[in-house]
Amino acid sequence: MAEYSIKDKVAIVGIGETQYYKRGQAPVSEFRLACEAIIRAADDAGIDVRDIDGISGYANDRNEASRLATALGLKHLGFAGMVWGGGGGGGSGAVGNAAAAVNAGYTKYCVVFRALAQGQFGRFGQAPRSEYISGPAAYTAPYGLFVPAQWVALRTHRFMHDYKINQEPLAAVAMADYYHAQFNPRAVMYGNPLTREKYNQSRWISEPFHLYDCCMENDGAAALIVTTADRARDAKKKPAWIMAAAQGSGYRHYAQVENQYDFSSANFKTLAPRLFEMAGITPKDVDCAQIYEHFSGAVMISLVEHGFCKPEEVMEFVTFENITAPKGKLPINTSGGNIAECYMHGLELVHEAVRQVRGESTCQVPDCKISLVASGPMVSPVSDLIVHSM
Repeated sequence: MAEYSIKDKVAIVGIGETQYYKRGQAPVSEFRLACEAIIRAADDAGIDVRDIDGISGYANDRNEASRLATALGLKHLGFAGMVWGGGGGGGSGAVGNAAAAVNAGYTKYCVVFRALAQGQFGRFGQAPRSEYISGPAAYTAPYGLFVPAQWVALRTHRFMHDYKINQEPLAAVAMADYYHAQFNPRAVMYGNPLTREKYNQSRWISEPFHLYDCCMENDGAAALIVTTADRARDAKKKPAWIMAAAQGSGYRHYAQVENQYDFSSANFKTLAPRLFEMAGITPKDVDCAQIYEHFSGAVMISLVEHGFCKPEEVMEFVTFENITAPKGKLPINTSGGNIAECYMHGLELVHEAVRQVRGESTCQVPDCKISLVASGPMVSPVSDLIVHSM
C-alpha cells in the first residue's frame, strides 16, 4: 500500500438525490435541486444538515459553496473545494478532495454534490454559435467537429481499428445499462427496455455511436456525505469505506486540435496503477465497477486501462453476459449509468457504488465487498474511487 493513503480513514455515510428529470423538465431551479439533494444526503447519514461544514464540487458547478451554506443554514463553512474542468472527470476527484479535507481536520462532515438543469442553461452537447472562431477551434470547427460525441467517436474508432474490435462491445454496454435500469425505479429509462433490434435500428449520432450509445441529458441533483472513521462507525446506515481515490491526467492528454500524444487513451493509464497501489488490491479483487459512459466506447477503453482485460481481449470480455448483474464476471453500471439511469455528470455512479457495498442496489451483486468508480474517460482531469464494506 502507498505510504500516503486515506484508506479506511474516511467513509461515505449518506447519499441523496432528487427526482431525475428529462432535460428541461425540472419544475424548480437548479439551486433548489442542489439544496434538496444535500438535505436528503444528510437525512440518509442521520445528521442535521446544519452540521455539514465542508462543500466539495466539480465541473465548475454553478451553485457556489457560500450561497449553499447560507441557504442550508450551515453553522460555519470550514472547507470549499472544486475540481476544475474535466466535466464528469471530476466526480471521484471531488470525493477524494472531500476525503482529504476530512482527514486533515478541515471539516467534520463534507458534502460532495452535483446539480444540473440544462433546460435553464446551455446544453453540453450543443455547439455554441459564434461569428468568429479563434484558438484550437479554428482548426476543427470549419470541418464540422464541434461536440463531445464527435471527438470521442474519433478516439474510439482508432482504438477499434487498432485492435480489430467491432460494434459488439459497444452494444453490450448500452444493452447492459438499459437492462439494469429496468430494475431501478429511479432511472429515467425505467420501463423502457432496449432490444438489440431497437439498438441496431436507432440513428447514428457519430459513428460508431448509435443513439443508445450516448448518455442522456437530465435535470436533477445528487449529493453524498463524507466523514471521519470515528463518526462513520456511529452512522445511521452502513458506511462505504474509502479505500482509495485518485485524480490526474497523463502526458499531454489535453493537447488540443486532435493532437493528443496517446490519441485513443481514456486517460487512466497513469492514474489506475496509483489507485490500486493506494487501495492495496488488484483489479481481480473488484466485485463490480461503475464506469462513466458519456459514450459506450469509452467504457471498453476504461476497462482495459484499469487492467480488467487486455485490448486484444475486449471482444471476449465486454459482453452482455459478463457485465450484467448478478452473475456477470464484472457487472458494470448496475443502476443504469449515464446512459439509462440519468446523466448527473457521473455522481450517480458513486451513489451506486455505495449502494452495492451496503447491499441496497436494485441490481445487487452477490456478496459485493469492493466497488470501483471511474469518472470521465477521455477528458482531463479524470478520477477514480474505490469503496468497500468492512
